[in-house]
Amino acid sequence: MSEHYNKQYINGVWRDGASETIYDNVNPYNNEVVTRIKLANRDDIDEAYTAAKKAQKVWATSTAEERKQVLGRAMTLLQERKDEIIGLMVKETGGSYTKSIGEFMASVGSLMAAINYVDAMFAPHVFPSPIPGKENHVYRFPAGVIGTINGFNFPLYMAMRVVAPAIAAGDAVVLKPDSQTYITGGPIVAEIFEQAGLPKGVLNVVGYDIAEVGDYMIEHPVPRVISFTGSTGVGRHIGELCGKHLKRASLELGGNNPFVVLEDADLDQAVNAAVFSKLLNSGQVCICTNRFFVHRKHYDTFVTRLAERLQQVPFGDPTDPKVIVGPLINEKQIEKVLGLAELAKQEGARLVLEGQRIGNIVTPFVFADVRPDSKLAQTEIFGPIASIIPFDIEEEALAWANDTEYGLSSAVFTTNSEQGMAFARAIESGMTHVNDTTINMDMNAPFGGEKSSGIGHYGGELGFEEFTTSKWVSVQKEPRVFPF
Repeated sequence: MSEHYNKQYINGVWRDGASETIYDNVNPYNNEVVTRIKLANRDDIDEAYTAAKKAQKVWATSTAEERKQVLGRAMTLLQERKDEIIGLMVKETGGSYTKSIGEFMASVGSLMAAINYVDAMFAPHVFPSPIPGKENHVYRFPAGVIGTINGFNFPLYMAMRVVAPAIAAGDAVVLKPDSQTYITGGPIVAEIFEQAGLPKGVLNVVGYDIAEVGDYMIEHPVPRVISFTGSTGVGRHIGELCGKHLKRASLELGGNNPFVVLEDADLDQAVNAAVFSKLLNSGQVCICTNRFFVHRKHYDTFVTRLAERLQQVPFGDPTDPKVIVGPLINEKQIEKVLGLAELAKQEGARLVLEGQRIGNIVTPFVFADVRPDSKLAQTEIFGPIASIIPFDIEEEALAWANDTEYGLSSAVFTTNSEQGMAFARAIESGMTHVNDTTINMDMNAPFGGEKSSGIGHYGGELGFEEFTTSKWVSVQKEPRVFPF
């Protein structure tokens, strides 16, 4: 293991944090310590932001070719270390090889997409004005310094989907990974970009305990954009702080994603997608399915088949490539999932498949006849519990699908593509997929939510614009006649 993996990376220097706190980064499957991290304090955060501010002024003057070269070399280096990085992700996150390979490829895709967006920074949009003799130019500029705070479940991808487009735009970044997945969420990314030739200070990594530093990462005067992926409760607090300090916020928050099986759906296709939608990363995915709404025609068959399939999914040590269901990330999450399962029983949901706790693994639960307004149906579970709800008419399913504070992802199954598209547009979510899983990522599409699921986007042109600012320059090419 690299000597850098438990270090802070500030202004091109790998070093311990200045805090007295030491964090044990543990393997969630067997509780073995992967590394011990001496955390950062406020002085470290201040140093990182100061370095980023200085470096960004220079990086903003870099050419398109210089940015593309750094991003291209980073992509090559990442691919060369594929096996090592995937192995670290499995060990640190507890995710399966299937999940980790998918995350790795999405991270490569983020770099590739960022390369393609570099030229947009150097190509102003030119258009005519209704004022005679005037021409308008709209230029993109770097937003400045980006502060990004990421979650545990997709550490490499969450970092790369911010760092890559920010570098393409000419920004600098201070990256705070989740301490539970610190290595693959921070030092791996910094090491790759360091080796790719990114100037010191453009990317910095700090890991800290919020109990010690509070909101300093957000309220610091240097960053102009704060990017956060995590819970809706924390996201609301960050949004309030950004509003107070007039910073831009890009927030990807919680989800309570509906999966709707209409009367004319292909049931085989729906069941196959349902298994993946529920159990990728043991359900610890913001866009996994929480609620299955199934037309009465298919209901009993769907319930039986989904329970049978979930029971057959391999669980155990995620270093075994055949395993799909690995551990939940920590004891708190295990207790939350088991507590929700007990609450569902008390609420009267029908237990079809009872999961078990085996070490730090929770095997799948399936509950049928779940009330749409129940605690189970209204909670982001982040674990392997499938909640199935019958409906009789399409309008009922749509109303129940939208009856949540969240609006991140969704899916609808039907053999009528026109009907599917209409239903998809009517679901109150940032993303809907017809005849596919709720779990989708496309580097050229805008990933983001509605309602309490967040503000802003990652990916695509809209995602790139999160890390830029625009300036309108008009040129009056002939004397203008004024009214007075």
